[in-house]
Amino acid sequence: MKMDTICAIATPSGGALGIVRVSGPQAISATSEIFKPKGSIPLDQRHGGTITFGNIINPDTNELIDEVLISLFRSPHSYTGEDSCEISCHGSEYILAQIVRLLLAQGCRMARPGEYTERAFLNGKMDLSQAEAVADLIASTTEANHRMAMQQMRGGFSKELAQLRDQLLHITSLLELELDFSDHEDLEFASRTELRDLAHEIHDHISALCQSFRLGNALKRGIPVAIVGETNAGKSTLLNALVGEERALVSEVRGTTRDTIEETINVSGTLVRFIDTAGIRNTTDKVERMGIDRTFAKISEADIVLWLVDLTQYQKQYAELSANILPATQGKQLIIILNKQDIVTPSTLTQAQNYLNSQLSTSDLDVTLLSLSAQKSEGIDQLHQILTATLLKLQSATTSAGTIVSNLRHYEALRAALTAIDRVIDGLDNGLSGDFISQDLRECIFHLSDIAGEVTTDEVLGNIFKNFCVGK
Repeated sequence: MKMDTICAIATPSGGALGIVRVSGPQAISATSEIFKPKGSIPLDQRHGGTITFGNIINPDTNELIDEVLISLFRSPHSYTGEDSCEISCHGSEYILAQIVRLLLAQGCRMARPGEYTERAFLNGKMDLSQAEAVADLIASTTEANHRMAMQQMRGGFSKELAQLRDQLLHITSLLELELDFSDHEDLEFASRTELRDLAHEIHDHISALCQSFRLGNALKRGIPVAIVGETNAGKSTLLNALVGEERALVSEVRGTTRDTIEETINVSGTLVRFIDTAGIRNTTDKVERMGIDRTFAKISEADIVLWLVDLTQYQKQYAELSANILPATQGKQLIIILNKQDIVTPSTLTQAQNYLNSQLSTSDLDVTLLSLSAQKSEGIDQLHQILTATLLKLQSATTSAGTIVSNLRHYEALRAALTAIDRVIDGLDNGLSGDFISQDLRECIFHLSDIAGEVTTDEVLGNIFKNFCVGK
């Protein structure tokens, strides 16, 4: 561990209050040199877990810088596991800069981005997956992102991985014990049938974690919702109504949207990424054709598909597009929206609803039917309600322990672990000797341990913590 003492401003500029964090072996003594408490007990003689009121004084000029509160933490009972002070002062940029300057004069140095959390990891206050969750927590903008980051930061994912590693180590120890008695060919400490069952159980658990990455990544970037349909069905108008501004160009000219337009909004605590796509129709225009191809690519990426059908020509549009759209939405949440209800009669709307219900009655798709007017924003609240229910349904598809993987590094390590456990199962099925199986088990353990940072290199740590903000 580095033995130097670091300091940094931990709050953004412009606020009424500011915080300067100090951590390291000289944190308390360095802060004491520039702080005069409003009591008789010096700061360096106070207990940890206390807050002291007093003044920051320039020791060279005796100039008063600010009245402050100092939160004192003694090792190991601090965020970093080191002696630490947090100086709460007024939010003036001048005051904050002066406090940092005085601390630097006392031998502190400026902290690197993420160095406080890095020290917390290196001092055993948290594992690497929990440390990475700190960055996710800071960056969270929705309830769903906050919930994912908190679950990981509190160690839920780490405990799950620890259980898997313990099971793998149990298998490995039995197999390696057999190798110690290799001169007894018939000696078997571990039933191959039991090992195979346990390996399959571990495989299924890791596989479920891998599968949750699609949802976890979508929750971080925004659940992708593709808005599709024929030209002039009202897709861009709907996007504008959902976003609340003129985000997409709307025109009566067919084929106006030739590329995808994306916009993210918060829907009941979940970030949703709406994708306005090119209208689907037969065309000889090369550029428009490329846009239509991209539309189907976005359908494949989306978790939810909004298919807009123009009520004035609902039979024609359903007949022309259903053969292409319905197969592409297998396994997805499909919401068919009958648009332009403001310009058709109630009987036409009823006929359209009955027609689509009849057409979809034999389908095994998960379909919701809704009518609205994107032009007049009629029915948008109902669409929000349907989207909220659909998002809750998607988010219920977690692992048995409720863990959702959202970190790409974790996903790649899990994929490597899954490959290794697949080789273990193949080895058991094909009667391979214990030393080969044990090697694959060790590799699986290695990749799972890498997630928690037990085998992580300095280079990996540098890449992770450089993306943190200064002061955290």
